Amino acid sequence: MKKLVIFDLDGTLLNTYEDIAAATNHALAMYGYPTHSTPVIKSFVGNGINKLFERALPEGHKTEEMVLKIRAAFIPYYNEHGADFTMPFEGIVELLYTLQRLGLKLAVASNKYEQATKALIDTYFPEIEWCAVLGQRDGVPTKPDPTIVNEILATADITDRSEVLYVGDSGVDMQTAINAGLDAVGVTWGCRSRQELESFSPLAVVDTCEEILNIIVK
Repeated sequence: MKKLVIFDLDGTLLNTYEDIAAATNHALAMYGYPTHSTPVIKSFVGNGINKLFERALPEGHKTEEMVLKIRAAFIPYYNEHGADFTMPFEGIVELLYTLQRLGLKLAVASNKYEQATKALIDTYFPEIEWCAVLGQRDGVPTKPDPTIVNEILATADITDRSEVLYVGDSGVDMQTAINAGLDAVGVTWGCRSRQELESFSPLAVVDTCEEILNIIVK
């Protein structure tokens, strides 16, 4: 049985897309840019918010200066409204409680900026004893670079990477696991297709939390 499970946040633990879309559109509208539907914003998610804004800006306006302006407008709005519509995906709360009762260590590795990552985890999973919750920080490369995963392994005092499972919803997550030398499970309820997940040859691609539990405890 695995000893540590590392979860992605957006699209894996929490359905955050409506709130991300609202905050992104708020920031875009402040500067007179066209806004996007939630499904379109969802397709931009996965590589951190700076890349989200770059993708959301029109051609010819995807400059670093403009990305930082959109970020500066996005963050205070999202800090206030990031839990307006966000909810855990079906079965996630029960899965986390079960894994905790079984004595597994649990962690979060997200490309969402760390302040929001920690706030959402505290809001939706207050009774889970996480060994680490890491998000995007200045000066630290985002996933699929394995830096934050390696930080989690050090915090959890895990040296045998076969004892770790990484769970995520995107190709970025699957590549993160590959780069960190970890087994990965892809979930189909997030922002990317089964075909994208399967293209990275993870341990499994699953449709339910029960399947994750069965993989971990077998």
